[in-house]
Amino acid sequence: MSIDLQQHVQILTEQMENFHQALETKAREIELSGGDQEIVGKLINGTDAMKDSANIYLSWARHYVKLSDGGASEAEEGEEDSADFQF
Repeated sequence: MSIDLQQHVQILTEQMENFHQALETKAREIELSGGDQEIVGKLINGTDAMKDSANIYLSWARHYVKLSDGGASEAEEGEEDSADFQF
C-alpha cells in the first residue's frame, strides 16, 4: 500500500472511531441526565449504523489503495476481509 494513501486510511479510521465514541458518549450523557429516551435510542442506533457504514467505507478505501498499488489480485471486486469490518 502506498504510504501516503495508507496514512490517509489510518487517519480516516481514527476519525471514524473518534466520532463513534463521541456520539455514543453523548447518548449516554443524555440518558444519565434523564433526557428523552427516544432520542437516546435513536443516537445509540445511529452510532451502530455509522459504525457499520464506516467499516464498509474503510473496506472499499483499502481495496482501492491496494488496486492503486497494482495489487489487482489482492483487490478483487467484492473480496472481503473480516478485519475490514471492525474498527
